[in-house]
Amino acid sequence: MEAPRPEAPGPPSHSAWVERRSPSRLKVTRASRQEPARGRARRAADRLRRSSAHPAMPLHTWARLRQVSTPGKTAARVQNPHPGARVAIVRARWNDEITRALAQGAVQAALAAGAMVEEFEVAGSFELPPAVAMLGRSGRFDAVVPLGCLIRGETSHFDVLAHAVARSLAELATSIPVAIPFGVLTCETIDQARARSSPEHNVGAEAMEAALELVSLRHAMASSTARTSRSASTARSRSTRTKRRRSPGSR
Repeated sequence: MEAPRPEAPGPPSHSAWVERRSPSRLKVTRASRQEPARGRARRAADRLRRSSAHPAMPLHTWARLRQVSTPGKTAARVQNPHPGARVAIVRARWNDEITRALAQGAVQAALAAGAMVEEFEVAGSFELPPAVAMLGRSGRFDAVVPLGCLIRGETSHFDVLAHAVARSLAELATSIPVAIPFGVLTCETIDQARARSSPEHNVGAEAMEAALELVSLRHAMASSTARTSRSASTARSRSTRTKRRRSPGSR
């Protein structure tokens, strides 16, 4: 019986090739593979540091990661308010005691920021969205602040109104180039409404501060766009003059 012929040696397998490599080359290869990942992580950390409140980095006004150190809700405070902003307050007369307190807080916040205020009234919170739409499209105001109060009763009327008003105001806020915050209270009891319209915690003042910050952001973006447009125009003008100097027909 003929003995089996030995098979011709083929190329080494991947595992055998790795085992034959020296440990030093393995370390270098692994380090080179890990380096891009480390570089990406380092660049991501740098971006996070630049956008957060890091003391060693200059911060952009509109790019901050605010770290909340206290538990629970915290109210936003207006930053870099635009001086001379034109603001309209639309107050619903339903639950008049509450909405008057909200309007008082909103007016105080606006005057403290140097804004000019005009006040308007409607019957109830359901009438706030059409009034906000009319004032926002008039071109007279930088911000329109709706203020109202809905308190749950015995029927589902509260839920219908709350959803309709919130949805309508949200649609207006994203479709009209005017700052429109949400200043409508939706409370279970009158005591909750009074607690949120008091001098210590006034949702009207918070809504006004949010609107003024949006106004400031819009003006900052408009100024940045104008500067970019001027820079691009200047660059095109310089490029045209250079081409004319180099053109043979201009000699």
